[in-house]
Order: sequence, then C-alpha cells, then structure tokens
Amino acid sequence: MYHCHLHICLIGADPDVWEPVRRAAPLEAFTHSFAAFARPEEAKLTGAGLILADLRGLDERAAAGLLARQKPPEAELILLALPEQAEALYQSAGGPGGPRGETGEPCEPAPTADPAAAANDIWLLPLSAAGLRYRFARWQAACKAKRDAWESAQFLEATIQLSPNLIWYKTRDGVHEKVNESFCRTVGKTRQQVEGQRHAYIWDVEEDDPACIESERRVMEQRQTYVAEEEVRTGEGTRLLTTYKAPLYDLDGSVMGTVGTGLDITKERAFEQELLRRNQTLETIFTTLDCGVLCHTLEGDEILSVNQAALDILGYQSTEAMLAAGFHLVADSVVEEDKPILRRAIRTLHEVNDSVSVEYRVRHDDGQVLHVTGNIKLLEEEGRRFYRRFLLDCTAQKQQENREREQDHRYHMELIQALSMDYSLVCLFDLDSGKGTLLRMRECEHGVLVPMFSGEPMLEKSMGRYIDTCVLAEDRAMMRDAVSPARLLRELEEDGVFYCNYRTLCGGQVRYFQMKAVRTGRWSTAHTAVLGLRCVDEETQREMEKTTMLENALAQANRANQAKSTFLSNMSHDIRTPMNAIIGFTNLAINHLDRTELVGEYLHKIMASGRHLLSLINDVLDMSHIESGKIHLDEQPCSLPELLHSLYSIVQVDAQAKQLQLQFETGEVENEGILCDRLRLNQILLNLLSNAVKYTNPGGLIRLRLAQRPGPQPGVGWYEFWVEDTGIGMSEAFIGHIFEPFERERNSTISGIQGTGLGMAITRNLVEMMQGEIAIQSRQGEGTRVRVAFPFRQTEGAVAPANAAPAEKSGPRRSGRILLTEDNELNQEIAVAILEDEGFTVEVAGNGREAVEMLCRRGAGWFRLVLMDIQMPVMNGYEAAEAIRALPDEGLKDIPIIAMTANAFEEDKQEALRHGMNAHIA
Repeated sequence: MYHCHLHICLIGADPDVWEPVRRAAPLEAFTHSFAAFARPEEAKLTGAGLILADLRGLDERAAAGLLARQKPPEAELILLALPEQAEALYQSAGGPGGPRGETGEPCEPAPTADPAAAANDIWLLPLSAAGLRYRFARWQAACKAKRDAWESAQFLEATIQLSPNLIWYKTRDGVHEKVNESFCRTVGKTRQQVEGQRHAYIWDVEEDDPACIESERRVMEQRQTYVAEEEVRTGEGTRLLTTYKAPLYDLDGSVMGTVGTGLDITKERAFEQELLRRNQTLETIFTTLDCGVLCHTLEGDEILSVNQAALDILGYQSTEAMLAAGFHLVADSVVEEDKPILRRAIRTLHEVNDSVSVEYRVRHDDGQVLHVTGNIKLLEEEGRRFYRRFLLDCTAQKQQENREREQDHRYHMELIQALSMDYSLVCLFDLDSGKGTLLRMRECEHGVLVPMFSGEPMLEKSMGRYIDTCVLAEDRAMMRDAVSPARLLRELEEDGVFYCNYRTLCGGQVRYFQMKAVRTGRWSTAHTAVLGLRCVDEETQREMEKTTMLENALAQANRANQAKSTFLSNMSHDIRTPMNAIIGFTNLAINHLDRTELVGEYLHKIMASGRHLLSLINDVLDMSHIESGKIHLDEQPCSLPELLHSLYSIVQVDAQAKQLQLQFETGEVENEGILCDRLRLNQILLNLLSNAVKYTNPGGLIRLRLAQRPGPQPGVGWYEFWVEDTGIGMSEAFIGHIFEPFERERNSTISGIQGTGLGMAITRNLVEMMQGEIAIQSRQGEGTRVRVAFPFRQTEGAVAPANAAPAEKSGPRRSGRILLTEDNELNQEIAVAILEDEGFTVEVAGNGREAVEMLCRRGAGWFRLVLMDIQMPVMNGYEAAEAIRALPDEGLKDIPIIAMTANAFEEDKQEALRHGMNAHIA
C-alpha cells in the first residue's frame, strides 16, 4: 500500500564504480533517483535517503566526519573503504580493532563525538561489480523489511487506536505495556500515566482486582482465549466490562503476557435494568390505574375490554350491568345533553391513530354527577379496527376551578372597588376584542367623559377620543402607544400591572394624571384588564419638590467637593512651603557646620517652619475630630483675667514682630470666674486673634474687648468677646462662605498668607458646641470685626490660675534614671539626647513588653519614671501601663508613667489617664 521514493547520493572520484547500483531494479513499492558527486564537500545531501561514499584517495576521517555532519537525520550513510581506512575509522570510534563490549567481543560503534561513528555500514574495497550488486541487493531487502514493518506497525496502531473497545497489553505480572485511547478515556488518564502501571493505580483502588488477576492466570496457563463479563473495581465504583483475553507468546514459545479487549457495558446494563424496572412499574400502574380504560367496536354494540376504574366512573358494578342498561357507543349513565357531544366526537375519527378529547358528565343512580375528561383513539390490530377510550374523573378539579372562579370574581370586584376609590374612570376591557364595560365614572366638571365611555366603550375608540380631547398634545403619541392592545398585552404578560403617567389640559390648566392597567381573571384563557384613570397632580408636585431638594443637595455637595479640591490645592502649597524651608535650611546648616551663628539662625528658621507645619496638621485633625463627633467639652473653673493674660503673652510676640498695636479691654466684666472648657475657649480666641495678626498690615491695630451681659438665668452670664482689626478685610461674597470647611479667600492665597481654610470652620463648630454664637462684619480695605458670645456659668470666689504650681514644688530635680519606651529609632535618638543634656540617665525599651520586663529585672527604685509611647508593636503603651499597674511589687506598680505620644487631643490625654498613666506630653 505504501510508496517509497529513494533518492541515492553517489560520491567518489570514479563514477563508473556505481554503475551496478544504478542498474539495480527497485523493489516493489520503491522508486529510485540518483545524484553523483566527485568529492564529499561538493555533495548536496538534502532529501537523500541513502549516501554511498567511495573514500579511496580521501582522508577517511575528515570525509566521514563531513558527511556525517551534513547528511539528513533519516538518511543512511554507507562508506566504501580500503582495509587500512576501515581500521582507522574503527579505531576512531572505539580503539584498535573497532568498538568492543565488556567481554571483549566486537560491538556496534557507540555514539561518540567522532563523526566517523555515524556511518551505518562500511563495505571493504576492493569490491567487484557482482559484490557491489550483492551488497546493494541485501541493503534493499533490509530497507524494504523496515518499511514493511513500519506499515504493519502503523496498521496495527491505527486499528488499536480507532477501536471503540478498550485494548491493553500486559506483562505476566500485570503491568500495562500498551493501551489504546479508548482505554485512557475510560479510566480518565493519559497513556503516559497508564503505561507501566498496574490495575490499582489505573483504576484508583487500593489493590489489584482479584477477578482480573484470576482471569489472566487462566488465559496464560490454559493458553486459550477467555471471554467473560467482569466487574472491575474503580475509585468511582464498579464497571461492567465484556472482556476478550488471549495469551502473548515470547520468541521461545513461552507465554510472556496477555492481550485484552473490553467493551464497557456499564451504562447499557443500567439501561436494561431501568427498562425492566419501568416495565414492572407500568404493569403495576395499569393494574391499579385510577384512569378508566374502555375498548369497544366501531358500531359500539360490543365491549371488547373494560377495567374496574372505567366501570366505577360510569357507575356500574360489571360489564353485564353496563350492557344491560343499554350501552351503544355511549353509556346510558352519560347526562342526556352530553350524549350527542360524545357521539359527535367519536364519529370524527376516520384514520387509524386519530384521537380526540372531550369533556362530559356522568350521573350515577344515587344522583351524584361526575365530570369526566375522555380521550378516544381509533386503533387497528390484526386487521380489526376499534376504539380505545380513556376516562378520567376530573370532578375534584372542576370543583376547584369553580372555587377559583368564584375567588377570581371576588378579587375582581375587590379590585374594582379599590380602583373606584381613587380613580375618576374605571373600565373593564377584553384586550383581544377591544370590547369594554364601564365600571365607574366620576364625571369631571367639563362633562367630557360621559359621551366617550357610556354604553359599551371600545378600548381604542374610546381612549382615542379621550386622548384627542383631554391629553396634552406633547403626550398624545406616548398615550396612544400605552393604551394599544399590543402594548397592554406585552406589559401585563410580564408584570400583571402597567402604569403610565401623562398630562391633561383641563380648562386651560395643565394637570398630571396616571393610567393604571391591572390583569384580571385567568390570563391563560382570557386577556381581560381593568383600566383606571386618576389625577396625581398633588403627588407629582410633591415629587417635583423632592427632586428640587435633591438637585439643591447635589449642588451643595458639588460645591463642597470643589471646596475640598481647592483645599487640597492650597494644602499642597501650604504644606510644601514650610517643608521646603525645613529641607532647604537643613541642607544649608549641613553645608555651613563651621559657622555656628549662621547654623543657629538656620535652626531657628527650621523650628519656626516646623511649628507652622504642625499648626496646619493640627487644624486638619481638629476638623476631622469635630466632624466625627470625637471632641467632648471638659468644663472646669476658669479665671478670665488669667486666660486673657496668657492669650496676650502668646499673641504679643507675633504682633510686635509685625509692628502692630495690641489692646485687651475687660472693663465691662463683673464676674471673672466661670465654668468652661478652657482649652477650647483659648483655641477659639487664639484663632481669631491669629487671623487678625495674619491679615493686618504693619502699623495696624488689633483689639480684643470683653463685655458681660445678663444671662438667661441666675448664675449664668452672657460673655461677649469682640476681636477687631484694621486689616485687609473680606468681600461680602466670601463672608457668606467663611465658615465652610476648606474655604479661603482668593486674595489671601495670592498674597502668600498661609492656612488650611479650616480655622473658621473649627471655630464655629467649637462655638456651637459651647452653646455660643459667632458673627462677622468686614469690609475690604477697612478691617474685620468678629463677635463671639457664650452663656457661661459663674463660680463663687477666686479661681486659681490653671498653670499655678504648689509652692513646695520649687523646680525639677534633673538627675536619676528614666526608662524611655519608644519603638521609633529616630525618636529614641532625639529623646535620649534631650534628656541626657538635662542631666538624666536614659535606658531604652523598644516596645511595651520590653519596658515591663526591664522594670521587673531592674527592681523598685532603679528608675524614677517611665516615658511611654502609645502606638508600638508587640505591646502598646496602654497595655504596658495596665501591666505595670498590675505588678505585685508596690515599689514598681506605683512608678510615675508619662504618656509621650503624637496622639495630641484632649480625649487622647483622658485615655492615657484611664489606663493608669500619670500625665500626658504631646
């Protein structure tokens, strides 16, 4: 079947040497072509199947190496060489005498780096023409044998792989040497996974199948083909196979293994069992069937068969009783008015296998009436035609349908009543025919509905007149589509309810109306719907108002978003400004370390920029805490003179730096002791004074005036603080937005005055938290006047200044050991340097657990106090403080602990105290 074209390259100085080869006839299925070359380096070997090279006169190793490198992989290379040349080639491949094995016997040349070893054969010269023909004929026979074996192997492989059956080859000990694709598909594995494995691995079970082992033993011992059905154990259960197994023989005639083919009949056998089960089930059903079965002749005068169910449905005890009562096509018990209907149905059947269904009633002797659903079929068996009738008692179903029909009617009436309460017009329409019934009509003041819907309204005609007369022109096309039968059928099929809003023009006034259509009755049998019209003017107005409110809220949100964007832009500028100063002056200080005065000046500027950056961050954090509701007021006795004196000291420095006059006036105050949150009041006033200093040019005036007014009740005074300046002022437009977060007037940004735009928002929130009020008056170029007022409870007697210290505390004793608990190495370095400069000895713990362990290890009296960071790994500051306070050693548990943390808010201070710390340093 196969065809092989063999291209032969002939290489040698004497072309006549190859004449016997050229004259040799090709064997069956072969054709030859030749190409001759004088030297190996001239040879073109592409496409060659055989290369014959005469090495006489050539360097045998060089020529053989060149040919080995250039020949196609599938080509065979045969060298014709003199004995001494052959000996040299053998030595290059494996030593003197050619390659030899471990026993010293000659063997085939092993693959080596030497190209000479790639020759398939060497023919010794001299060689006669007859000898060359003989050698070439033997080579042809060997080549054909290889091709024949290849063809046979291909035939066998294709047959095995295309077979739908499982095919396998096993060794004597059960190892699968070869399997086909059907086998792999069945076990769910690849050939690489299966071949070389035993039954247990292939079928995913713990051990090889004993039945399989036994059947293969019998095949090998008896040397016979063995056919059987086998249940094979697999990881997914058992499989049923029809197997054919035969022995495989070795060269010496002994059995070396088995070959098997199998057909997986698991599903087929399951189908057989299922069919058997179903047949048994059908037999059981028919023997106990509630459905009546009746067979009779075409003339209807002979009953061929009838089951008990049919007799019970028709009201007879036996077949004889039914015949005696007068059976003729129709039983006598069928209700008289239904007998003609049943006979006409039977007579409509003319061809074999024609069938018809019909419903009729049967009246028993006791007066009970049954509803019967019957099916009649014309059949033919053995040349005789007859009717087979099935009778099913559907009385219960009919009664249920009647109840549902009554319920549908009640629902229908309730729906009409519900619609009639709110709707000015209610009609019932058949969407298939368009015919309608007027259910309710509340006549409008213009009297236009009566002529449109009275009598028997038609859907498209009546609604069309209503649309043309009452609906606003812009909504007419939309309404005509909405009330079309096709649209109503589509909408009600999906949802059962359909709404459509539209506008009318009543007496020159536009009003909003709604049409509602509701599916009623049994939609599968009749497409009826109730359609109502009602005025929704008030509802629509309310919805429009809500929409307006939502639009306003959206606009406000957009403004807030824009303000935040502006804030981020300003903050980017304002944070970078001090950061640039800090980085720049730090670089300058590093570059001028030898100039102490200049470095000191740079450090002062770095300190100022750092403080400004900290104030920016505090403003943002303050606003975040206010918005999240985390700020709580802490009312304590406060002395107003002391508070104002402290404020004056703080503001005076910046005022003098800008050459501003600063005046505080408190002449109108009678009760100087109050209850308030001193920290927040100080924050409010300091923010207002700082703004005044910031926005007032040199030579200007800043004044704070405090006045007391009668309060809303005894013991409460109304305290007014006026902060006035002669600064640049503000526009009226900006005053309306000054309390909004992130807002800054454009001229302040242009002028280079820095800030977050949060100060006044924070101030107003704090004022409102303290039940106060704030108002601003300003004119551009003239200045600003801010009034804040609070209802403060008054205290009796003098109030000690907040920063007063007990007399016996003359000053700190700067000596002893301090335990510094801090995880940040940079912060550790700064704190240790500062404390050691002040005369203290410092030991460092990297987290809370280390601090507790160091205290316990050193013992009481070793450390004077603990400086405790809060946010640390392993154990935070709060947990460490609680652990120290729980120590059994009294000397250790009472050691002073001071929170030293960037958590700088009042609530953070209170949190530190709650966890057992003595003080808080921000």
